[in-house]
Amino acid sequence: MTTSLNFRISGKLTINRILCCLVLGLLFHGLYADIPSVSDDSLVSAERHRRTTEIITHIISSYHYKNKPLDDALSSAILDRYLDSLDPNRSYFLASDIRTFEKYRNTLDDALDKQDITPAFEIFRIYRKRVDERVTFSVNLLEEDFYFNKDEDYIFDRRDLAWPATDAEMNDIWRQRVKNDILNLILANKKQDEYKSTLHKRYERIRTSTYQLDANDIFQTFINAYTTSIEPHTAYFSPRTSENFDISMRLSLEGIGAVLSSDNDYTVIQQIIPGGPADLSKQLHKDDKIVGVAQGETGEIVDVIGWRLDDVVDLIRGPKDTVLRLEFLPKDVGPEGPHRIVTLVRNKIKLEEQAAKSSIIDLDDNNRIGVIKLPTFYVDFAAQSKGDKDYKSTTHDVRKLIRDLQKENIKGMVMDLRGNGGGSLSEALELTGLFIEEGPIVQTRDSSSLVEINYDPDPGIEYNGPLAVLVDRNSASASEIFAGAIQDYQRGIVIGEPTFGKGTVQNIVDLNRFVRNSEDDHGRLKTTIAQFFRISGGSNQFKGVVPDIIFPTAKDTSKYGERSLDNALPWDQVKPAEYVKVNAPVDKFPLAYDKHRARIKTDRAFQLLLEERNFIEAANERKSLSLLQSKREDERDQLARTKRNLQNEIRLAQGLQPIPENTDMEEFETDNEEIDEMKNDILLNETANILYDLMNIGRMETRELQAIQQDKPEAINNL
Repeated sequence: MTTSLNFRISGKLTINRILCCLVLGLLFHGLYADIPSVSDDSLVSAERHRRTTEIITHIISSYHYKNKPLDDALSSAILDRYLDSLDPNRSYFLASDIRTFEKYRNTLDDALDKQDITPAFEIFRIYRKRVDERVTFSVNLLEEDFYFNKDEDYIFDRRDLAWPATDAEMNDIWRQRVKNDILNLILANKKQDEYKSTLHKRYERIRTSTYQLDANDIFQTFINAYTTSIEPHTAYFSPRTSENFDISMRLSLEGIGAVLSSDNDYTVIQQIIPGGPADLSKQLHKDDKIVGVAQGETGEIVDVIGWRLDDVVDLIRGPKDTVLRLEFLPKDVGPEGPHRIVTLVRNKIKLEEQAAKSSIIDLDDNNRIGVIKLPTFYVDFAAQSKGDKDYKSTTHDVRKLIRDLQKENIKGMVMDLRGNGGGSLSEALELTGLFIEEGPIVQTRDSSSLVEINYDPDPGIEYNGPLAVLVDRNSASASEIFAGAIQDYQRGIVIGEPTFGKGTVQNIVDLNRFVRNSEDDHGRLKTTIAQFFRISGGSNQFKGVVPDIIFPTAKDTSKYGERSLDNALPWDQVKPAEYVKVNAPVDKFPLAYDKHRARIKTDRAFQLLLEERNFIEAANERKSLSLLQSKREDERDQLARTKRNLQNEIRLAQGLQPIPENTDMEEFETDNEEIDEMKNDILLNETANILYDLMNIGRMETRELQAIQQDKPEAINNL
């Protein structure tokens, strides 16, 4: 490898979402036509596939945390997942095809047991045929004239609908799809020759890339239908996928700094890495959809809708200091919103941007709240292994920040773990140890039901004052260990949204070490081997850490984190560890919640933040679009007006000038960066206020406490 890229690939390993295109980034280089199609005769399992299947089934049956037997029930789940991986939006297979596949419903377990994956190839051949039919139909439609004066709705998200029953029904689905694609490009000011050329290439690429998928691709997809039928975090990595995984785990990273996933035909930004070009641009955000990629300042934008995820990664990958342009659909404009283009310079991730940082919130002259923002749990393993006493780590940095904040005479502290997806377990243990004297921090149970207790490695305490931990739906893994321990010890108050809910441990197994005298690369298996449990006995798995005070930004928590995965391991519990609770005033938490609830009712900035989040969720929950051009334009304009009005209210509330009518909102990008920071601070400031309330509730008079409980904000505002 001569270049590296800081991407982590997540989501289901599927043909349409990850394996739907095998261009390897070569389309940009003009080599697309040189990639040969794979004949039907070549779509057969090889000896290496049979060996790999035997190894994987053995590892899962012997060492996986969830002891799920390979039986008829699992066979049924495998079939459903395999079909979903090939055709997640139910736009290729007919209902008659699905009935034909029912003969495999209770036999795939037997086939896997015999290392026979023939059914996977038989199903895939039919899938290829259906793709060919759909592409031919769509390309031919491009030669017809479309009129957008009929009010009909196109359902673009068909994941929960039935398989089309007839060819006529399927044709109508694709007629609407083509019509919608054309309308999208017309609304983007594309001329007829432009949109016909773009869509012709897009549709033909679906066919060509599908016919370039080889036996290895089919094998990976089918085996992952098996592994993910057990639970979501167990996955087989083919040699190529293994390479991308290695890239994601390197400490020294180059690229744009984003975690990508797939959702139907789109490449979605799942996370922005602190310190990367995407983060520093302040223009890309979580849940934005990448629709085009261009090299250099003037290179042609390549349409990547429908591309295989790791092919999009290949196209984005490039040497340090080279220019990349991304066309993307912002998360807050809905499926019909206007696209935007951002120019980035590939660069090494600035690790100092990922480090813990401190700030101070001055509530009044005598009450200062220290804040430590922690984007991830990091440690420089290389320096640590060399014996460097000053190696960079979360705990080292936070200890220094705590001492600096205490010199500033802070009265309380907020640990801000929003968006912190985890990292080093050892750092989670050590960091927790800065806030407790000694004791257990987390428990781990393996597949043999053996429970191990992990303790504070360094007795002593660095900070023993009032503490709040701020979390959100993206706080995961090590963040949940820290927040859960603070909550169990009653060392502080946890505030925000229920966390992600990932409480399992995975291990990467190189399958090649099980094979002798073979030059084939058999890939790797990521398998779940253990589960974390809190010292109180319950797990963070599935439920996450439920805050003591939940912000109203957390609405339907079933839509994110482990709770949104249909096959996630359930919540569980073990025997509590022995530990001594500390001194957080938990009996005062309800009073602090009542005061918080009353305060935000009159906090216009907080209410505007809630309105904006509701607006974005509503825009992204749509599953259909009108194909009436006038209605579509009205909807788009109304969406833009609503967004502008909401942004202007937020801007006015923060002392900035409103965006004038008929002005491109992108012209105010610099101001919007400031607005984003201000919106981020709204929740942080409210967390500081809650902590301040807890520090002072004991000094409130009885009448004031009664006013809080009776929800009288006018009395509260005078406290």
